[in-house]
Amino acid sequence: MKQQALSALKKYYGYSSFRPGQWEVISHALDGHDTLVLMPTGGGKSMCYQIPAMLLNGVTLVVSPLIALMIDQVTALRANGMPAAAIHSNQDERINRDIIDRASKGGYQLIYISPERLIADFDIISNSIEVSLVAIDEAHCISQWGHDFRPVYTSLRAIKERWPDIPVMALTATADRLTRGDIAVALGLRHPYAWIGSFDRPNISLEVLPDPGKRGRLRVISDLIRKYRLDSGIVYCLSRKKTEDMHKALSDLGFRSVCYHAGMSASDREAAQKAFVDGTAQVVCATIAFGMGIDKSNIRWVVHNNLPSNIESYYQEIGRAGRDGLPAEAILFYNYGDVITRRSFAESSGQPEINNEKLDFMQRYAESTVCRRRILLSYFSEETTCDCGNCDNCRNPRGKFDGTILAQKALSAVIRINSREGISMVIDILRASNRAEIFSKRYDQIRTYGAGRDLGSRQWHNYILQMIQLGLFEVAYEDNFHLRPTPLGMKVVKGEQRIELSVFQETAYNRGRKEKAPAEKKRSQEETLLDRLKEVRKDISAKENVPAYVVFSDATLTDMVRKQPKDLDEIRQVSGVGEVKSVKYGRSFISAIRKFLGLKTGRQAGTSVKETLILFNSGMSAEEIARTRELSVSTICGHIAQAAESGEPVDFRRLVTGQQLATVKREMDKDPENLFKRLEEVHGIPSHITRLAMTELRLGTEASSS
Repeated sequence: MKQQALSALKKYYGYSSFRPGQWEVISHALDGHDTLVLMPTGGGKSMCYQIPAMLLNGVTLVVSPLIALMIDQVTALRANGMPAAAIHSNQDERINRDIIDRASKGGYQLIYISPERLIADFDIISNSIEVSLVAIDEAHCISQWGHDFRPVYTSLRAIKERWPDIPVMALTATADRLTRGDIAVALGLRHPYAWIGSFDRPNISLEVLPDPGKRGRLRVISDLIRKYRLDSGIVYCLSRKKTEDMHKALSDLGFRSVCYHAGMSASDREAAQKAFVDGTAQVVCATIAFGMGIDKSNIRWVVHNNLPSNIESYYQEIGRAGRDGLPAEAILFYNYGDVITRRSFAESSGQPEINNEKLDFMQRYAESTVCRRRILLSYFSEETTCDCGNCDNCRNPRGKFDGTILAQKALSAVIRINSREGISMVIDILRASNRAEIFSKRYDQIRTYGAGRDLGSRQWHNYILQMIQLGLFEVAYEDNFHLRPTPLGMKVVKGEQRIELSVFQETAYNRGRKEKAPAEKKRSQEETLLDRLKEVRKDISAKENVPAYVVFSDATLTDMVRKQPKDLDEIRQVSGVGEVKSVKYGRSFISAIRKFLGLKTGRQAGTSVKETLILFNSGMSAEEIARTRELSVSTICGHIAQAAESGEPVDFRRLVTGQQLATVKREMDKDPENLFKRLEEVHGIPSHITRLAMTELRLGTEASSS
């Protein structure tokens, strides 16, 4: 069975081996067992149910929460030659009924459906379709402990109640320890095989920047857009207003930006998403309403303009970058004001205790001076024994210094104003600001007014955040977020306790850029070829109206650059080039590579016949091949006959029935001169079938005579 699965993997996806955990999950599903799959975004979860769907008799139902996600998945599956469809409310009910009807006759092996629709159509589906497997994507939505709880998911327990013998596969990329157990219980899974893959995405660089201000943020994002000029990125913002402001700022700088949030009309959101997915837009500025339905592989960077509310959301959102395994960047701008806003959201939520605890962990991540990846993985109960080397704290470890005097100055200022202010005012007092409010409240009269004027406001902001993290201050969330000294803070003020602080490091984006910008780096031959192949991909995606990543991922194009295939056989050895795509798209990429290398670009003799034979051997019918290649069925059958005559093994029984063969043989002996006309008019056998039958008979005769 594993060999069959590997054959399907190569045939449909163009890969020669499974990623860690995939075969283990697939084998248990093929054996009829329930499974619980935790794999990171980009780890290959969908393949865990798509491969069994191709090997099992019947239909695999995939429960998915978003229509956009269904449509993207179905588009990608069809591009790989896999029979798939989606049932959803955005298409005519006649189409939905036709999908069920075709599935009952073996026309589809994968059907995507929403949880609401599955529950509503249980009886219709049960009576019409032989269901072999049910896959529940984004399964964390069923748990009240999860970050994205959706009440409708709780009704999915009915799947095991109604279909006790059908295996169920629950899949998610983000679930902490509590959520994992909740998923299995809530769905009623029976002794499920659980694969908990590593949550590590080592290809994603992690960085947290102390708020560099509006200009600094724009510089960071602008540099990312220029750096990945042929790829895409996402800027996540806290509110609709911040989303729109960021979109306008980037558009004013000349970048192709779109906006996405829940306040927009459905048609505007759909247009924005389409522009981003097909590459028309370089960047999307969005609230967390965006992203779950995006399977775009060439997102090279994700920026969080504001602090997320929990680690699960943050992990899921940064995971949208680098799904193809190539290097990607995740940058978080950290401003303590976001903590205050998030804290108020948590207090007004239905689960303030849980949400505050999750926010605490997110805050610790943002403020940490140790390896960020270790903090991230520890949240998901994954142990690591060494630093990652691919986060800002690993790349630029900060030194320590005795910060006792600085802490005493800040604590003294807070004590002298009776803990009546928050961070901003305390910093202004220390730096002797001329704010009118300071004079009206007579804060300029206290002894610590101006005691910290030797440091900049960003430095003081950073150091006070460290003091909060070290436990010298607490933030009175119930009292306008005023700072209050803790018992430990009082010990520091009295000189009974010394503390160390990490040296503040100003980011390059805040140092000013008086120096001349460096000349653009000369692109290597490999980078130039990759750019050309991306242009070829862009042209194909525009012509076929499909996202660029559906044609080929960046990882596949990178392997193409490395191997530089010059013909059809060679491009089939490129990772990610399945049999259907090698024929459908291969010629354009081969031509671009040959041109780049200075070779002739004309099609080699016999290529068209070889392309048809590849698709025929992959299991496609003559009619399907004709549609894929935009040729007539007669031409396709002619190709197959040519291939057989040149010695290629051909299964004629898939094209010519025994009865047709016998009829052709009988008529050949009776009236060879009017053979084609008589067979068509009297027996209804088209000329291309006659030619195939004659080829089979001739080859059979030659074989017997030899």
